[in-house]
Amino acid sequence: MLKVPEHQVAGHIAIDGKLGPLVDDQGRFFKPLQDDARGENEAKFYESFSANKNVPDHIHRYFPVYHGTQLVEASDGSGKLPHMVLEDVVSEYSNPSIMDVKIGSRTWYPDVSEEYFKKCIKKDRETTTVSLGFRVSGFKIFDHQESSFWRPEKKVVLGYKVDGARLALKKFVSSNSPVESKSMPNCAFASEVYGGPNGILAQLLELKAWFETQTIYHFNSCSILMVYENDSMLMKGGDDAQMPRAQVKLVDFAHVLDGNGVIDHNFLGGVCSFIKFIQDILETDTSQLENGH
Repeated sequence: MLKVPEHQVAGHIAIDGKLGPLVDDQGRFFKPLQDDARGENEAKFYESFSANKNVPDHIHRYFPVYHGTQLVEASDGSGKLPHMVLEDVVSEYSNPSIMDVKIGSRTWYPDVSEEYFKKCIKKDRETTTVSLGFRVSGFKIFDHQESSFWRPEKKVVLGYKVDGARLALKKFVSSNSPVESKSMPNCAFASEVYGGPNGILAQLLELKAWFETQTIYHFNSCSILMVYENDSMLMKGGDDAQMPRAQVKLVDFAHVLDGNGVIDHNFLGGVCSFIKFIQDILETDTSQLENGH
């Protein structure tokens, strides 16, 4: 049985008869191939990337596993359509907190249509894409105080300026209720989720090191997906109970182009800027703990 993903925070969502991704109970994510060149481009990228021996093994883990394409019943009731079959990266989590961050100071690229260029540049300028090199596209947090998920509206998220983006990254790793807009996020999970040898920052730095040398692909309009679970950190138990299982995945490859031997400075610059924000939150969190706050 295919169903609408419970934890999707950005992109095309299969609601109200719209075409969007589906998931099964075997940990697979079915993404419909868009009917223009984008769907075909994304499938070709996955095929190329999966077989590319020049991509180091440790980098492959930052990309969803690709299981080919399959005809399945579409979410909009239009019959069987080709879907890419991917790893459902949140299937192993009960109550995952998730954030989608689009990377790069521009989301357009050479040879796009005038219409697409205007659409991209408008959104890039209205959000933090141009100013920061990344923008928060969507996120949801499991709120323990309410035992439910909290998710800001899309128009609110896209309205974030620099301070809004910073606040979102703090809320993402806080234990106090995100609904309380007056209270400052306490960043209670920052050191476990962002920090540590297996945390978000360590993973981002590993990705950055690859992007400093890789010239195979240019990742236009791609996102970093951050996932963790704070249930485990609030439970009493052994060492395993303290692991948030924080992970980073790259997603959305409809606009990937050949690198042609040139470093992807747009993506690399965005990742560096994003890393700086994560580092600042960790350093602030550490200094507050040292000062007894």
